[in-house]
Amino acid sequence: MSGIIQLLPDHVANQIAAGEVVQRPASVVKELLENSVDAGATEIRLVIKEAGKSLIQVIDNGSGMNAFDAKACFQRHATSKIKIAEDLFALHTKGFRGEALASIAAIAHVELRTCMEHDEVGTQLTIEGGKFMSEEPVVAPVGTSIAVKNLFFNIPARRNFLKSDQVEFRHVIDEFQRVALAHPDISFSMYHNGSEAFQLPAANLRQRIVGILGGKSNEKLVPIHEETGIARIYGFIGKPEFAKKGRGEQFFFVNDRFIRNGYLHHAVIAAYEGLLRDGSQPSYFIYLDVAPGSIDINIHPTKTEVKFDDEQSLYAILRASAKHSLGQFSVAPVLDFSQQENYDTPYSYKDRDAVMPAVEVDEGFNPFGNAAVKSSGASHTSSYRKTETASWESLYAGLASEEISMPAREMEFESDPHLPSLFEEAEEVQEQKTYQIHRKYIVNPIKSGMVIVDQQRAHQRILYEQFLGNMTVQQGSSQQLLFPLELFFSVSEMSSLTQLLPVLEATGFAFSNIGPDHIVIDGIPVTMSESETSIVLETLISDLQDGFGNSFSQNDAIARSMAKSLAVKTGTLLSNTEQQQLLNSLFACREPLVSPSGKPTYITMRVEDIDKKFTA
Repeated sequence: MSGIIQLLPDHVANQIAAGEVVQRPASVVKELLENSVDAGATEIRLVIKEAGKSLIQVIDNGSGMNAFDAKACFQRHATSKIKIAEDLFALHTKGFRGEALASIAAIAHVELRTCMEHDEVGTQLTIEGGKFMSEEPVVAPVGTSIAVKNLFFNIPARRNFLKSDQVEFRHVIDEFQRVALAHPDISFSMYHNGSEAFQLPAANLRQRIVGILGGKSNEKLVPIHEETGIARIYGFIGKPEFAKKGRGEQFFFVNDRFIRNGYLHHAVIAAYEGLLRDGSQPSYFIYLDVAPGSIDINIHPTKTEVKFDDEQSLYAILRASAKHSLGQFSVAPVLDFSQQENYDTPYSYKDRDAVMPAVEVDEGFNPFGNAAVKSSGASHTSSYRKTETASWESLYAGLASEEISMPAREMEFESDPHLPSLFEEAEEVQEQKTYQIHRKYIVNPIKSGMVIVDQQRAHQRILYEQFLGNMTVQQGSSQQLLFPLELFFSVSEMSSLTQLLPVLEATGFAFSNIGPDHIVIDGIPVTMSESETSIVLETLISDLQDGFGNSFSQNDAIARSMAKSLAVKTGTLLSNTEQQQLLNSLFACREPLVSPSGKPTYITMRVEDIDKKFTA
């Protein structure tokens, strides 16, 4: 008698497993790079096209595989990393479940070329949708080359859920950077659509970080190192003045494996207490070496979440280590302030008793006498002597009897000549029509009642329409800087910023030099100050990498992001003129009712509504 429960076919089971392992092209990049690292490769090359949607190829010079292993690695739960259950608690490698290649092969076209060191020929496999199409010997260099083409070709619904190429490319870069940072002793290179994105030779940890983030990042790194019985902590943390609004430069590695852990992140942030601006995040690249048996890495399909046996002790050690590094390198004050040598007590005075100073008083001293003033308690006679003069009463003789005979009206007094005022007389103060409440809302009386305006949202609407109009007509007003402003970004951030340059120039930016990790700005929009430039560009890059949310177009997203960054914030005191100008500009907008994010900019209260409050 047949039941209703049946075993799933292998190709269906592989597609279900692929939903957990392969979420986007970046997931494939992570699995393939980690396999190359486990194979002992010293050179790894990543080639992608269309952000990995059409091609992901990883080439390494690792140990390679023979013909049997090349075919077996695409079977479900086939792995060389573990043999018994106890091996799960002593893992030193990356992939161990044996699901990655089987899941990838089930949803893509895969071509594998591999050869071992002492073999004369290698093996080439072709798989489409989990089915082996061909297997043949081929001449190949030592190592493995695996190409994944047309990802999600047989699952169009999953392919339609992929984001734009810019967003997917950013995720690919994130995974590439995580693996490259975890293994600085391996040479990595990356190519996208035929152009080189990264070229990272084997180096030490500091050089690897600088190679990924750019040369300017070297000066913001502070080393951190601590060894205890629980864990060995080493790496670098960023100086507070280089903190950014985004969290893109925060990395935790446990046993050379990238992880996410909010608890340990809080430990690092606690070490920066009082050193960061509001809303800014520090950079850190922290590596933890712990006993493999003290962690559980098998709690999430992507293996980015790790469970520690003693998280509280690790929290305290990490927080103390970060705080010690900030204080040791004069980034933050510590209790043992350095002292100057001239403030220290000489060793010759170490055991000597203090001598109290002697005080002598000359009771016969007369400052008005003719005798010389004697120096009290001195071994020599003072050279000062009182001048021989008449009695002091004679100096004031006749003053009391003199009278002023000149009438007061005939006296002439000195006075400054009349000079014209440098400033015009202040105009008469106009009647105040607007009022600011709690430095957040602006109240303006109208005939039917009053209008209450949110100053931040209103200013966002005004700037949003201004920037959007400038982008449309390509005539944004610009103010030239007296001294060009040079800003430094990572290689991935510069690639994102380069896509925005034509639109930014339409808003009023002027660029003179664009390098791989820096940009020189000669002009900025008139609504922006020089100090706000770096904040605006960092926010734009962060929004672009996140896909700009639900924006209709790139221009709309950029205008919205810049308006949000430059709008007057809650808590800013506005003068009466500024309040009136804000209201006039708001009601001159095409859509004054809502902010760019769709929230109301003002509300209206009628007199009848106010009367009801008093009669209730």
